[in-house]
Amino acid sequence: MIKQKKMTNNNEQTIKQFRFSIPIPMRWNDLDGLGHVNNIYYFEYFQIIRGEYFPAVSDWDWKKNMFVIAHIECDFLQELTLQSISPTVKARTSSISNKSFEMEYLITSKAKDGSDIIHAKGKSINVMVDIVAKKSVQIPDWLLNKLTEYEPALKQ
Repeated sequence: MIKQKKMTNNNEQTIKQFRFSIPIPMRWNDLDGLGHVNNIYYFEYFQIIRGEYFPAVSDWDWKKNMFVIAHIECDFLQELTLQSISPTVKARTSSISNKSFEMEYLITSKAKDGSDIIHAKGKSINVMVDIVAKKSVQIPDWLLNKLTEYEPALKQ
């Protein structure tokens, strides 16, 4: 049994930066032979929350707007199992440039005492693209405005 690491005050500050979260739809299939979520599924959880995040925080239309993932990474900090309490994935836009934006992710759960556990931290670089021309394009003003409005840290 791996001992759960509780969050420090520094981690509590980190988790407060994430306003958007959804429960993780963990499935038996997500587990590997060691009984914890296989590392590939963390990226799937990031994909699921991206699909929820943009329509929730902006006027996003997946048939008109698109981005591609130029880079994605994940730091695995602690195993996630079916016994984990209230597993959650969190997302935020952490920076924006002309044609791309960075997103950060957290995979968390609750300890038995109710404190938060961070299982993984992730990051992706997303590039806006014109679906028809298949080339990168500038981030539209409407999206820039909505993301800046939703994510207070982007205003600084």
